[in-house]
Amino acid sequence: MSENTTVYTYKDFASDQEVRWCPGCDDYVILRAVEKALPQIGKKKEDIAFISGIGCSSRFPYYVDTYGMHSIHGRAPAIASGTKLANPDLSVWVITGDGDSLAIGGNHFIHVLRRNIDLNIILFNNEIYGLTKGQFSPTTELGLKTKSSPYGNTQAPFHVGSLALGANASFFARVPGNNPKAMTEVFVEAEKHKGTSLIEVLQNCVIFNDGVFDDITDKKVRAESQVWVKHGEPMIFGAENDKGLVLKDGHIEVAKLGENGVTEADIMVHDAHKEDPVLHFMLSRLRHPMVMGVIRSVRRSTYGENFSNQVKQVQEKAKYHDVQTLLNSGDTYTISDN
Repeated sequence: MSENTTVYTYKDFASDQEVRWCPGCDDYVILRAVEKALPQIGKKKEDIAFISGIGCSSRFPYYVDTYGMHSIHGRAPAIASGTKLANPDLSVWVITGDGDSLAIGGNHFIHVLRRNIDLNIILFNNEIYGLTKGQFSPTTELGLKTKSSPYGNTQAPFHVGSLALGANASFFARVPGNNPKAMTEVFVEAEKHKGTSLIEVLQNCVIFNDGVFDDITDKKVRAESQVWVKHGEPMIFGAENDKGLVLKDGHIEVAKLGENGVTEADIMVHDAHKEDPVLHFMLSRLRHPMVMGVIRSVRRSTYGENFSNQVKQVQEKAKYHDVQTLLNSGDTYTISDN
């Protein structure tokens, strides 16, 4: 694949298809953030592929002017894995929702993270089934009344970060669905990562679960409710940048700078590259405030690299290097005319 010298803008990645999502849906914001990220990754349009499953988010391949496939329910990671392994130079993106990836597709989801295939997963998490009209999903909070739980959901939800880190994910990030600039930056970082990149987007469903993340994403509260982490920098947040995260007695707590002798030196410095996932797990579990940005980014050999290395090692040690040599090896006999 030749190096891309074409200069793209986000408009070059908009397809000629009419975008059909509900008015006010965060999916529009995510689409624009992706369109703005793609010109920055240095790939030709024909070297990018979007693979989706089933759900509102999974219409995505129609709306970006690249190659892609609207595949089957929960199986996008499997199809994307084959796409990437057969075409290692492609930039492959999986578009999925919390129902698509964590219910029927749960097995494919955890194993693509475990295998660390070099692709990017954008998980639209609205904690509900939107396309099929409002049933509870694997991330729906306990007690929520939905079309399939009229008296309240009784099933404990999955936590996306915990599930990902439990599956040994090498890259996990989280972004709110109403912050396109931050989303674009995280999408670019995900593409740079070698391995499976998972980005959870807190996406609002205006029809069936409106306001589900308002306590985190609303403009009035987000400065106090979100901690944006960056590798190598202290985890400071707040409207006045006067709060930070500290580790105390094995727990992460919020401390206010200047109170009880707390200084910036006491605030935790984010280490996204730390191999041990314990702190990443703890950060991913916080709700108030909630941690945003790249929480974990660890360089680990990918499935493709491991497989290629194994093939090379076997070839180097092989006794026979072609089929004809193999056929002529061992005991042979000759058929004569006599």
